[in-house]
Amino acid sequence: MATVRNLKIKTSTCKRIVKELHSYEKEVEREAAKTADMKEKGADPYDLKQQQENVLAESRMMVPDCHKRLEASLADLKATLAELEEANEKEGPEFEDARSTITEVEKLFQTTEA
Repeated sequence: MATVRNLKIKTSTCKRIVKELHSYEKEVEREAAKTADMKEKGADPYDLKQQQENVLAESRMMVPDCHKRLEASLADLKATLAELEEANEKEGPEFEDARSTITEVEKLFQTTEA
């Protein structure tokens, strides 16, 4: 049985994962810039390889992982919202917050697919 409390938790989960996703995307950009800077400055090939293979690759791996978790979390949020709406609970700030979060996440997926 879905409750308003569950809806708030699932909404917060989606928001947190969106923040994580943006954080990892920024980290990838930052590490890519650092790698390019190391190449320009003629850094030691070993250090350059470590930077590329370890740090940059690890950051890049986290982006698809966040996408998968966000898709699962979004589906969970939609299901909870639908269940509550079927029980004729449709009003309140929690519902508006959930709907706006769903819209925000769907827009995010559209921009990453384009």
